[in-house]
Amino acid sequence: MSYLEEIQVKNLDHLGIVAGLIDEIGIVKIINNKLGIDVREKISAGTVVKSILINGLGFVSRPLYLFSQFFQDKAIEKLLGERIKPDYLNDDKIGRVMDELYKYGLNDIFIEVVLEVIKKIEIDLKYSHLDSTSFHLDGEYKREEDKEKQEEEKIIKERPIFIKKGYSRDHRPDLKQCVLDLITSQDGDIPLFVRVGDGNESDKAVFGKVLVEFKKQIKFDSIMVCDSALYGQENLQLIQHLKWITRVPMTIKKAKELVQNIEVEEVKDEDKEKRSDLNLESYTWKEEIVTYGGIKQTWLIVLSEKRQKSDLEKLEKQLSQEEKKSQKFLKEIQSEEFEHPQAARYKLKAINKKLRLLEIKEVELTETYSKKKEKIYKMISLIIKKDEEISRKTKEAGKFILATNLVEENKLEASEILITYKNQQSTERGFRFLKDPLFFTDSFFVEKPERIETMLFLMSLCLLIYNLGQRELRNCLKRVKKGINNQVGKVTLRPTLRWIFQCFQGIHYVILNGVEQIVNLTEERRFILSLLPASCQRYYL
Repeated sequence: MSYLEEIQVKNLDHLGIVAGLIDEIGIVKIINNKLGIDVREKISAGTVVKSILINGLGFVSRPLYLFSQFFQDKAIEKLLGERIKPDYLNDDKIGRVMDELYKYGLNDIFIEVVLEVIKKIEIDLKYSHLDSTSFHLDGEYKREEDKEKQEEEKIIKERPIFIKKGYSRDHRPDLKQCVLDLITSQDGDIPLFVRVGDGNESDKAVFGKVLVEFKKQIKFDSIMVCDSALYGQENLQLIQHLKWITRVPMTIKKAKELVQNIEVEEVKDEDKEKRSDLNLESYTWKEEIVTYGGIKQTWLIVLSEKRQKSDLEKLEKQLSQEEKKSQKFLKEIQSEEFEHPQAARYKLKAINKKLRLLEIKEVELTETYSKKKEKIYKMISLIIKKDEEISRKTKEAGKFILATNLVEENKLEASEILITYKNQQSTERGFRFLKDPLFFTDSFFVEKPERIETMLFLMSLCLLIYNLGQRELRNCLKRVKKGINNQVGKVTLRPTLRWIFQCFQGIHYVILNGVEQIVNLTEERRFILSLLPASCQRYYL
C-alpha cells in the first residue's frame, strides 16, 4: 500500500458545531422514540433528520435532491455514526422519513423538542412573540377543495394545507403560497411553536386560535406579543385568559379619537437619563385605561420623534405630488365640453376620488355653445387644500397605540411595554433566516402539501438550532467578558453564528495510518469551541 493510500481527508468545517447542537438538544433520540427504530434499516429516522439539519445549516445552496452529494466530501461517519455512507441518504429514504414525520404529527414532535430545550437550557420565557409570513411555491398543487369544506376547525388541522394564492409577503401575488405562523422567545429568538397554514389564510382569523393552542401545548406563564392582526373583539374574547401586548389598529374609532386629541406627556428631567439608558430617548407617551371588546386594558399612546419626522416628510411629498396631479386634472376638466351639468359634476366627483389631501372645487358652471352651435357646459374650478385631512395626518404623524390587558396589580411599566413590542422583530429575524437564499429551502422541490409542511417543520428545527447556538455563544462571551473579532476585525461580544461557521471553514478530519486527527484547529477556534456546549467540542477535540 502506498503512502497516499493510507491517508483519508474529509471536510468537517463548522458541521461539528451543528451536529453537537443537535446532540445537545437530543433530537435524534426524540425522533427515534417517536417513530421507532427498524433494525432492518441501515440508518434510523432520527439520524436521517440529523443529516437533513446538518445539510440545511451547511449554507450551500443545494436542494434535497442533491442531498447525498452534500456528504460525499464530508466526514459523514464522524458526524452521523460509524459505517454510515452517503448513499444511505437517498431520495427514497428521505421521502419515507418525511412522510413518517408528517403521519406522526409535526406539531407534537416540535413541541417535545422545544420542551427538551427549555428543560436543559435556562431561557427567559416572560415574553413570547407571534407573527406570520408566506412562502411562495412553484407548481400546480391542485386539490379538490369542494370535498373538504373549511368549516369550524381546530387550529391543528387533520387535513393537509391548501397551496393557493393569497396575500404575499414576498410580493409575488402571481404564485401560490403557504403561510407559516411562528412564536419565538424574546430571549435568543428561540422558536417555541410553528404552524403551517393555507395560502389564503388571514392572520386576523387565526392568531387568537394559534395563541390558545400554544398555551395548551406549552404550559408556562408567558406574555404574548403580537401585531395589530390580533386586535379584534373576537380574538380578545378568545384570549381573555392569556396575558398579551399588541398594537391597536387605527381603524378603531376610539384609537382615531385618542391619536387626534390626546397630548403625550413631556419628559421630566429626571426621566431623560433613564430613557436614554433604555434607548427610548426619542419616545414620549401617555397611558389611558380603555375597555374594548369587554376587556379592560391599558392603552399606551406613543409618539416617536424619528417616525414623526419621517411621516411629516412623507406627507409633504404626498402633498407636492398631489399638487402636480391636481393641476393636470384642473386643466383637463376646465378645457372639456360637457353635454349636461350632471356629466361635468360626475367627472369632477371621479377626479376628487383620486385625491386625498386636495380637492378640485366647482366655482361656476357656464352655459355656452360649441362651434357646431350645440349647447354645452364648461366648468370653472379651483384647487383647495383639505385642511381637516392634512391636520388629521399631521396630528397622527409618529403616533401609534399599544394595548395590554395587564392592568392594576399586573400592571407593566410603560417603558417595558414599549421595549417589549419593539422586540417583535425577533420573529422577523427568524423569517429572514428561513428565506435566506443560502438556506436549503430557497425553493421547494416537493410536490405534496404534506411534504411542504414537513419541510417547513425541518426548516424551523434548523432555526431553533442556529438561534440556540448563537444565544449560548453570546451569553458565554458576556460571562467571560472577552470578545472575538468580527468580519471587519473589530472585537464583538455579539457575533453571528454564521460568522462563526465561516471561521471554521478549512477544518479537516484526517485518518493517517488508522489514526484520527483534526487539522487546522487554531487557538482562536479552540477558544470559540470552549464557549460552546461539550457536545460540540467532542467533534473537534
